[in-house]
Amino acid sequence: MKIYTKTGDKGKTALFGGTKVPKHHIRIESYGTVDELNSHLGLVRDQDIDLHSKDILANIQDKLFTVGAILATDPEKATLKSGKERLNIPKIAAEDIELLEKEIDSMNDALPPMTHFILPGGHQTVSFCHIARCVCRRAERLAAALNDLEPFQPETLMYLNRLSDYLFVLARKLSKDLQADEVKWIPKKNS
Repeated sequence: MKIYTKTGDKGKTALFGGTKVPKHHIRIESYGTVDELNSHLGLVRDQDIDLHSKDILANIQDKLFTVGAILATDPEKATLKSGKERLNIPKIAAEDIELLEKEIDSMNDALPPMTHFILPGGHQTVSFCHIARCVCRRAERLAAALNDLEPFQPETLMYLNRLSDYLFVLARKLSKDLQADEVKWIPKKNS
């Protein structure tokens, strides 16, 4: 399999189903940002963190390929006029979202209550996690804009929304595990 095809040399690319769109199309921005998020999660997973978190992150990376496939599919080509699926694109299941919620609750139960916003940082691993959270929020915003134009499976947006919450709580858990300071944001008064 050749890595380069030269088919995108004029600024267009093909979606699942064959539809050609400009490389700056919101659909491409959406799944490209999900791909960027997946790379950041690989960086977090490569850190010296607990095995359970590594396993959950590997699961999330797999699900992000599903999210990317959903976003990369032309909805008009995905189903036949009869409503039957033409392309065999996987879906995000309710159980995928529930797993994130279970993990959030479990981590949150072991953390001190939050009383202020938290400044990202304190340890390189924690910072990587916060960067992933921000990229996830951007992916969610782009996917939401795409969904307004061309709706797709609702669980996809729910998954991205829950994932950014998961990454925030994971950053807090990693701060605790790594004994890093969690710096509270306390607005300074003007003099």
